[in-house]
Amino acid sequence: MSITVTTSNLNGIRAANRKGFLDWAYVKAPDVWCMQEVRAPQEEIDPVFVQIGRRYESAGRLGSAQDLQTTNEVCRIKGRAGVGLLSTFKVEDRRYGLLDLDEDVDSGRWIENDITTPGGMRLTVASVYVHAGNTDDPEKMNQKFRFLDKMLVRMAQLREEAAGQGEHGRQALLCGDMNIAHTPLDIKNAKANETHAGFLPEERAYVDRWLGSDDDAAGLGFVDVMRTLAGDVQGPYTWWSQRGRAFDNNVGWRIDYQLATPALANRAREFTIDRASSYDTRWSDHAPLTIVYDI
Repeated sequence: MSITVTTSNLNGIRAANRKGFLDWAYVKAPDVWCMQEVRAPQEEIDPVFVQIGRRYESAGRLGSAQDLQTTNEVCRIKGRAGVGLLSTFKVEDRRYGLLDLDEDVDSGRWIENDITTPGGMRLTVASVYVHAGNTDDPEKMNQKFRFLDKMLVRMAQLREEAAGQGEHGRQALLCGDMNIAHTPLDIKNAKANETHAGFLPEERAYVDRWLGSDDDAAGLGFVDVMRTLAGDVQGPYTWWSQRGRAFDNNVGWRIDYQLATPALANRAREFTIDRASSYDTRWSDHAPLTIVYDI
């Protein structure tokens, strides 16, 4: 038996809805769907979630649209951030935000669900949207680094819980737009972007820590699942700038991740990036990343 997990930055759920992302939901209907940059008030999110539930029901993925489990947090700054998490599995617990991050700009960036899959695997899933940062604005970079520091704390807790309970303990999966390309394989023009937010050495050092092995005292031991499956190849990318012909020329960045604890990562079998066939058929500047896990 397997489950599918998708992470996708919507670039605004209302805009994505107008551009046809519900058709994607009908065809793909992942078991777990992590969303970032929802960027809408709750009263406009809820009807779209209802429509998604109906697509799942029509696709035979649920007995009833009401069975779709939904969690989201709206950013307290209007039109910014916002994360969502949809699941066909029963959600046992929900958590919102990271400890000690109370500023409005940090809201709508981290939510967690505790679920148990039909195969009995206990899993904590987080939908994550990291600040983009801006090297021309020190405050925005400070916000990003502050968020990343708190991420390290929470990731260490999740990793310790998984490791302490052995292979059959609660595993963790972080899905989202991390706004960091890890290595030159993850960005088309690495040299030209070494001084730009998203590819700064100090940002990439955080990813090093996420993925560092247990032998490294600073490493957290998470696995970059897509990179592991893809191997050491250029790309494939998940985001393309709206400017110029970046999409047409495949000048992209890989900044959308699924980071799993090792026992879960070992169950990953394949990944898909649903890159649109053309610029005008995209419903976001990001492409959904879906990974299949055996359970």
